[in-house]
Amino acid sequence: MPELKTVGLFMLTALAEIVGCYLPYLWLREGKTIWLLIPSALSLIAFVWLLTLHPTAAGRVYAAYGGMYIFMAIMWLWTVNGIRPTTWDIVGSAVALLGMAIIMFAPRST
Repeated sequence: MPELKTVGLFMLTALAEIVGCYLPYLWLREGKTIWLLIPSALSLIAFVWLLTLHPTAAGRVYAAYGGMYIFMAIMWLWTVNGIRPTTWDIVGSAVALLGMAIIMFAPRST
């Protein structure tokens, strides 16, 4: 069960980071309102806070989180941007998730 909690926490963390970065993108590239920077800032604050909830060393969390971020970014590409992932996108995401799992769930003595 702790593995599911870790994966879920990584997913929420990635979503918060992606939203926090996507909203300024909409303002800068697509001419949307500058008011998007307020929820963007809140989302990035949530992202930082969520990273602190992991019980392991920060460096390990940051390294493993990258794998989940890759997966979530590809899901964002599909669901928000409407671009279907290629086979290589899916393979790359699977490799990144495998790396995340190895880093987070490998047996350790310390």
